[in-house]
Amino acid sequence: MPQIVIAIIVIVLVLVLVRAVRIVRPYQRGLVERLGRYKDTRSPGFNLIIPAVDTLQLIDMREQVVDVPPQEVITEDNVVVSVDAVVYYEATDPQRLVYNVADFLTAITKLAQTNLRNLIGDLELDKALTSRDEINTRLREVLDEATDKWGVRVVRVEIQRIDPPAEVVDAMHAQMRAERDRRATVTEANGYREAAIARANGEKEASILAAEGRKQAAILDSEGEAHAIELRAEADKLRLQRTGEGAGEGAKARLLGIREAAADQAVLTVEYLAALEKIGDGRATKLVIPAEFGGLLGTLKAMTEVVQDGDTDEVRPRDGLPIPDPSERVDDLAAPPDTRDRW
Repeated sequence: MPQIVIAIIVIVLVLVLVRAVRIVRPYQRGLVERLGRYKDTRSPGFNLIIPAVDTLQLIDMREQVVDVPPQEVITEDNVVVSVDAVVYYEATDPQRLVYNVADFLTAITKLAQTNLRNLIGDLELDKALTSRDEINTRLREVLDEATDKWGVRVVRVEIQRIDPPAEVVDAMHAQMRAERDRRATVTEANGYREAAIARANGEKEASILAAEGRKQAAILDSEGEAHAIELRAEADKLRLQRTGEGAGEGAKARLLGIREAAADQAVLTVEYLAALEKIGDGRATKLVIPAEFGGLLGTLKAMTEVVQDGDTDEVRPRDGLPIPDPSERVDDLAAPPDTRDRW
């Protein structure tokens, strides 16, 4: 009998010991209540409590996520959209989290839905669709301020979806297609404009280059022609110089030959007349007669008289001209002496 009592006592002591030893994990905190009243908060590790007197409630301090169910929200431009979000939070004070709110998950879900409805309702549809970051930031600030007394810190809020009605989606798609068509048209027009500008610039540069080429060609032609004129002038000058020198040398040689041949006055007179014939054969309207021409005429008269002594009075035509009548003949030698001298 005593052994049975001892065994029962041992079993009770073991059960009490098991109930008294509690292990708190690193990410947990333990709230100890003694006879229904808050006693203290236990840290992670080995903890002992009094069974049947103390109770230990474990609070998870890790970051948690709450899925906010989709709800219908009317935007400022009277479009009904379906919005859902997720809220990330973590406990900062396990005592307030347990004693200040009865159902924290329900409370934060309803709070998120209410504030989300208010924020989306103040925005137009286009603004709401393009301002998710702004909505997330504002909703997080509102929730964090409201849940601070619950011992919770809202880490972030993410809008998962904003679904407009089907007809609005179709209109948005049509608007998007029209906008893309407009951009394509504008891009194509800009491409045509840039191509036309490029072609015009190319034609302009080609015209400038062609004009420059023509200018350079004209300059080169002018320079070539000027050089050719200079060369021709030099050649003419050299030819005239050489011709003059040759004529001078020829005349000099002829005169030297006449002088060496001891030609008489008649030969010199004939040479002088030949020179006068060449002088008078030009196109000049005035002829300058040397002063020695009087002496030459006297010599010519003497030669004529010598020739006429052995000649007849027969008239000989010149250069195929008809023979004049005797009444029309004029004897130059019969002219008065003063006229002959003047001539």
